[in-house]
Amino acid sequence: MKKNLLYIENDSIDVYFNFALEYYLTTEKTFEDSTVLLFWRTSPTLMVGKFQNTLEEINQKYVEEKNIRLVRRMSGGGTIYTDLGGWQYSFITKAEGDQIRFQEYIEPVIQALSGLGIDARFNGRNDLVIDGKKFSGTAQYMHNGFVVHHGSLLFGTDLEEMVKSTTVSQYKIISKGIKSVRDRVTNISDHLQQPIGIQEFKELMVSSLIGETGQRYSLNKNDIERIRVIAAEKFNNWDSIYGKNPKCNIIREGHFPGGNMEIRLDVKNNRILDAAIYGDFFGQLSQSEIRQALIDCSYSREELEQALGRLELNKTLYNISSEEILNTII
Repeated sequence: MKKNLLYIENDSIDVYFNFALEYYLTTEKTFEDSTVLLFWRTSPTLMVGKFQNTLEEINQKYVEEKNIRLVRRMSGGGTIYTDLGGWQYSFITKAEGDQIRFQEYIEPVIQALSGLGIDARFNGRNDLVIDGKKFSGTAQYMHNGFVVHHGSLLFGTDLEEMVKSTTVSQYKIISKGIKSVRDRVTNISDHLQQPIGIQEFKELMVSSLIGETGQRYSLNKNDIERIRVIAAEKFNNWDSIYGKNPKCNIIREGHFPGGNMEIRLDVKNNRILDAAIYGDFFGQLSQSEIRQALIDCSYSREELEQALGRLELNKTLYNISSEEILNTII
């Protein structure tokens, strides 16, 4: 990583804009003689890794109810939850090889945290820990001859929301999930010797990372307009978020006053290719009628609600409503 750093101020909390900014800086407005630093945050968001199946990583019903943003990163790795209580950082620099290397980008972050009295350690893969608890995940990719290394920094992130938004199974005990996360994950703010605000934390980190010789750059109007176009084209659209999903099997179980139901779905590109319904429930409909109603629907609450509504399940199933089935599927 080049020592001469250029910090680009970015106050946007729109994750699509922020990832588009990374893309813009590797394709259109490049700084080949400097390492660019971004330090940014987002409204509540789930960032899905490049190779992941979105539907298998999220609690879609909860995500929709809470208006949590979904985005697919250009880097690999796992799904992470971010909110206004945490920060993301990005290093963008001209590639000097074709190997992924984390250490050289993580070390400056560890040093900056050390200046705040935080004893952070690199776990050897792609995470940073404090006393064995993870507070930062990192990822890296190459594009157009540039390396983009980005990572999360949990400062005061809502860990309960993290668990609820990424727990797909409706019957997983949330309290145990939260306890498990708290045993493995921590916020930086819990380890500071003296409390500081989230904006002060940002300024201290940026100042440390760029040092005395670092320069600063502010986005101009033309930059912002172009980045917004990239955000819509490459990140804030259905095909980017869901379209790369491979075919997957989704199994849902519902326990109702009228009996139990198991629903199995084959989903590809967010569309239901096949379905099977099992259980000990009672009703006038056949399994095939319910199955046919689900096939070719998108795996979305709105379209499934319309499909199930046409079956008039409140009348044709005993003590099981279409709303209950919908809540089981999504």
